[in-house]
Amino acid sequence: MKYVVLLRGVNVGGNHKVPKGELKAVLEGQGFQNVTTYINSGNALFESDTTPHANEIQAALESHFGFTIPTLVLSEGKLRTIAAAIPDEWTNDTPKPDKSGQKSDVLFLFDAVNTPEIIEQLGHKPEIETMLYIDGAVITNITRANQSKGSLQKIIGTKVYADVTIRNITTVKKLAELIGK
Repeated sequence: MKYVVLLRGVNVGGNHKVPKGELKAVLEGQGFQNVTTYINSGNALFESDTTPHANEIQAALESHFGFTIPTLVLSEGKLRTIAAAIPDEWTNDTPKPDKSGQKSDVLFLFDAVNTPEIIEQLGHKPEIETMLYIDGAVITNITRANQSKGSLQKIIGTKVYADVTIRNITTVKKLAELIGK
């Protein structure tokens, strides 16, 4: 079976550095095969004959790197289901001086917040943003012009924020593509 591991809060602002090569080596040391990493935000794909457990991977990573690394593991099917739920018209445009375009993200949910009520806990503002809950994730879309007023700007540092790891939809689509190969 194929899996993806998503690490929360690594390689952000020069803190909690997890080099891709070391991440790959730790996962291979756990007995996973065909380990590959994708960009430097804590994403790895691998194969395993047994069901991997996030807590075991997290313990191995923490032992190697010396700090806490919240860890999610998703099966190929789960990742592909989440990626397929992203509406085709949603994009993640490069910010422009006139603030045109869209910002679309996927909040992958740790078990503590994996419930449809998470949208309310995030402070959803339906007048300026769209949020879709799917088991394991919330998919969000907002115009760049409204981004600074959106819910995601307000959750940083909150309990809810500690229980999600965020990837833009471009990354999620690419991970789904890579895991399907």
